[in-house]
Amino acid sequence: MKLFIALLARELRLSLRHLGDTLGALLFFLVAGALFPLAIGPSPETLGRLAPGIVWVCALLAALLPLDRLFGADYEDGSLDQLLLCGLPAAAIALGKALAHWLATGLPLLLAAGPLGIMLRLTPEALPALLGGLLAGTLVLSLLGTAGAAIVLGARRGGVLLPLLVLPLAVPVLIFGAAATDAAAAGLSPRPHLLLLCALLAGALPLCPIAAGAALRGAAE
Repeated sequence: MKLFIALLARELRLSLRHLGDTLGALLFFLVAGALFPLAIGPSPETLGRLAPGIVWVCALLAALLPLDRLFGADYEDGSLDQLLLCGLPAAAIALGKALAHWLATGLPLLLAAGPLGIMLRLTPEALPALLGGLLAGTLVLSLLGTAGAAIVLGARRGGVLLPLLVLPLAVPVLIFGAAATDAAAAGLSPRPHLLLLCALLAGALPLCPIAAGAALRGAAE
């Protein structure tokens, strides 16, 4: 556990040194969401109906932006070999990277989703469902992104392959997350959709680090 906490602290320190990545993802999220009213018009009814999908799509794309640096810098300077020799299993290293990615990127997106949803005329009744869905959904996106970043590590044009690999896997998260907010806005219970998101998180939590760890060992060899 001490090694895992030390790894997580290291990743968070690196995130603070590269604060521009987090700010870039956050600004992309806000600016992309702010463009939709200009394209579809300022009608409150239209914006309120489309707000869940807008927020979720922008959050998904923004979460992908820092992924190319998740393992790339460590792979290039040799730090990845040292991490694999530190005594932690490769899956635990991948889990620490995923958690650090969520703390540095997913959590700021979650905090910014509320103001963006209000700006897009999302009803107050649907806002808790949106934030609850994003809490589980962004964790799943970080786990999927970590696995994808490890799989394309060392590949040519890995930055192009990574979105093509992660986006199809993230479709169920997008569907259930937006459906939970739509249900809350319509006066229905978002609980079934939120439980499905939690089920996806429960499945991704063990599987994605294992897959990412195997990919890291293959890249190191």
